[in-house]
Amino acid sequence: MTGLVLLAADQQLPEDVGKAGPIGALLTVLLFIAILLLVKSMTTHLKRVPKSFDAADDGPRVVVPDSPAELVDPRPEPGQQVLDTLRRAPRAIEGPRPHDDRPGAAGG
Repeated sequence: MTGLVLLAADQQLPEDVGKAGPIGALLTVLLFIAILLLVKSMTTHLKRVPKSFDAADDGPRVVVPDSPAELVDPRPEPGQQVLDTLRRAPRAIEGPRPHDDRPGAAGG
């Protein structure tokens, strides 16, 4: 029997071997719990995101006029002011000129 005790004493590991195992296991469990909480939080946030961001899916738009005149007069279409300006001044956009008198100009 004393022979077994002496043999076991010779094969004994140093004191610091094996002490990191419980700390590593604890950190692994804590990280796993943190990941589960993050997944749960992200799932609840993603459920709040609308299926589509199209403006047509929203409800009717309420437009509040800036002045009482806008209640009576219809609102102009987008870009209508630019079209009216171009109709009043048709030379605002000129077509290409038939020839160019500048030196070194391409064309002819």
